[in-house]
Amino acid sequence: MPHENKVVVTAALSGVLANRNQCPHIPYTPVEIAEEAKRAYDAGASVVHIHARTDDGAPTFEPDTFARIKEEIRKRCPVILNWSTGTIEDDTSKQEAYITREDCRPDIAALNMGTMNYSKYSPKRKDFVFDMVFPNTYSKIIRLLRAMVAAGVKPELECFDSGHTNGIGPLMDMGLLRPPLQFSFIVNVLGGIPPTVEAVQFQRSLVPPGSQWEVIGISHCQWQMEAASLILGGNVRVGLEDHFYLPDGTMAKSNGELVAKVVELCRLVGREPATVEEARKILALDEHARSRTAVGAAS
Repeated sequence: MPHENKVVVTAALSGVLANRNQCPHIPYTPVEIAEEAKRAYDAGASVVHIHARTDDGAPTFEPDTFARIKEEIRKRCPVILNWSTGTIEDDTSKQEAYITREDCRPDIAALNMGTMNYSKYSPKRKDFVFDMVFPNTYSKIIRLLRAMVAAGVKPELECFDSGHTNGIGPLMDMGLLRPPLQFSFIVNVLGGIPPTVEAVQFQRSLVPPGSQWEVIGISHCQWQMEAASLILGGNVRVGLEDHFYLPDGTMAKSNGELVAKVVELCRLVGREPATVEEARKILALDEHARSRTAVGAAS
């Protein structure tokens, strides 16, 4: 099958904002996360995106927790590991540790590419139900990128707005970003770009030639935006972090159910989910790891 027809399917297993009062199937513990990773892999995902949590569901950035998650997943499947580095704190020492430490080092680390208002508004209440500033300064981004370069971990550039996508120039000039780049366009977060085909097309127009990109549709826009990404040639991400519901409105009982539906959607538009081996080539993961010494010297 032509290379361009292959789709890298990512499953975002839990996030940190949603809880079991909203969806009882969200995994918390390392074993639960690993079981969800296996379900997603079996359904056709080649990458899992993971936020670590404590056993009661609170977010944690402890490297030991990421090490346990990695160990449990590796007992079950060879899926590509993508760790979140997102935090409202400026101190990135724990993120740097779980990116670089051998026992918890991922293949990919998600990197938020700019500061923004991150909010949720309720039309029924006429009020904000969630409202914060999500700080991601260049100094913070550079610290995390240096850790990724040192470890041979590929950055996934999470762009909530066009300024985030357009702001990669200095990082490329410094040698901290090396093509081919990998982007995620997050849509439908209040404070970021809207969930429209035009917005995705504009984001796509800003990335360097040869880049890989995916669309992350937050909440009820998810299925329409995944379809748009597939038609426009992008990759896809689904999962309980982003949206709880299947296309018919039924709450998913696992990340595997969500992955199975997006795989079905891939095939309906004439594309095929990439295997783990194919995804590693598409995302140039092995090439990135081999070149870390040269990139580190350039930086």
